[in-house]
Amino acid sequence: MTESEFIALAEATLDDIEVSLERAALASDLDIECSRSGNVLEIEFIDNGSKIIINSQVPMQEVWIAAKSGGFHYRREGLQWINARDGSELYSALTSMVRLQSGCTVVLHPDSERQ
Repeated sequence: MTESEFIALAEATLDDIEVSLERAALASDLDIECSRSGNVLEIEFIDNGSKIIINSQVPMQEVWIAAKSGGFHYRREGLQWINARDGSELYSALTSMVRLQSGCTVVLHPDSERQ
């Protein structure tokens, strides 16, 4: 994948995560505020002030997540972002991270048209 292809894919992924979280918040008790600055998406959980930070790392062609549960690196494999250490899929793992930090059960899915 070229650098420009990675950047476009990573941007679309961050956009998709933000939209997915906003939809989940509308359909549940999830109280979050998302803010975006370049390649960084910050998700703040209003009830407790904790955050999840997601950003793209162009040189490594990875998407990184920093959450209470730790730091995670995801690489594109086929049509999915896969954790470089444990093989978990990004949206599934992010669903667990959101549940852990918010106490709300939501399910995040990629928008297949964008991915």
